[in-house]
Amino acid sequence: MTKSDDGPQHELLARIQAGDTAAVMAAYEQHFDSLYRYVRLRVAQPELAEDIVSDVFVTLLDCVGQPCAPKTHLRGWLFKVARSQLSVHGNTRLTLAWDALEDWMPALTETNPEHTLGDVIDRQRLHHALQMLNNDHREVLLLRFGHQFSLQETADALDKSVSSVKSIQFRALQNLRQIMKPDGAVADPQDDAAEDDHQPQKGGALWNSRS
Repeated sequence: MTKSDDGPQHELLARIQAGDTAAVMAAYEQHFDSLYRYVRLRVAQPELAEDIVSDVFVTLLDCVGQPCAPKTHLRGWLFKVARSQLSVHGNTRLTLAWDALEDWMPALTETNPEHTLGDVIDRQRLHHALQMLNNDHREVLLLRFGHQFSLQETADALDKSVSSVKSIQFRALQNLRQIMKPDGAVADPQDDAAEDDHQPQKGGALWNSRS
C-alpha cells in the first residue's frame, strides 16, 4: 500500500469493521481487477477466475462487522481469502500462463523493431526464469513487485511473518538474478535494500533482465 493510499484504505477498512455493507462495493471496485489478475495466474479459465474473485467479496460481505472482518490490511486479507478459494478448487500452484503474466509486465511502447524484439525476448526469459523458481519465491515476487504490496500486506496475504517474507524475497531475488544471468557474466552483488520495506516499482529491476 502506498502512502497516498493509506488514508482511503484505512477509512474503507474501518467502515467494513463497523458493519457498513456499502463499503464492500467500494472494495470491489478498487480491488477486483488486481485480484482477478492474481487468480488468473493460477486458473486457465477466465470465467472460473471471475467466480473465484466474486466469492472473495461474498466472503467479505459475510464478515462485515463480524470478528472475521479484516483487521489491519484489507488488500492482504482479500488476497489471503483468494488463496483459500483457490485451494478449494485445487489451484495451489502459480502456473504463470503467458497471457496472464503479460498483465504484470510494462507495456511495450518502443517503436524500433530491434528494441521491441529485445523486449519480447527479455519477457520470455523472465517468464522462463519465474517458472524455475519455487512457488513461495514466485508468489512473494509477484505480490511485492507485481502488485507493489508492502511487506506486511504480503505477510497477511500469505499467512507468514514479515521476517519470513523478507527472507523469501532475498532468496528469490538471488535465484532470479542467477537464473537470468547471461552466460559468462558476473551477477551483481545483492543489494541490501532488497529486504527493506520499500515499494517495488513495476518495470524496475525485477522486470529488466538486461540489468
